[in-house]
Amino acid sequence: MPADANPEGDIFGGWLLAQMDLAGSSPAFDLAQGRCATIAVDAMVFHQPVAIGDEVSLYAEVIKAGRTSVRVHVEAWKRARAASTSVRVTEGVFTYVAIDADRKPRVLPGRD
Repeated sequence: MPADANPEGDIFGGWLLAQMDLAGSSPAFDLAQGRCATIAVDAMVFHQPVAIGDEVSLYAEVIKAGRTSVRVHVEAWKRARAASTSVRVTEGVFTYVAIDADRKPRVLPGRD
């Protein structure tokens, strides 16, 4: 949407980062079988800008599970309105920690 872009029509990196965080949380929540919190974002690379009107697809894959944390590699791809192919625009590694009702770290299922 235009409110998510700079005057030149490029989507703000923070908006894309938030979408990637949401995408990465899905496999983390599945593995943790419950609530998680984002604790780190590493290796963020913005390869190309995303313009207003581009279709954005996000792909997330768990790359490591520790005792309480999960690392997820997330990629964002864009397809311009008139294009038939997609291009990777951003990637990064998000770390989530499983938390309990008191928001304290908890052990992942099967890791205790």
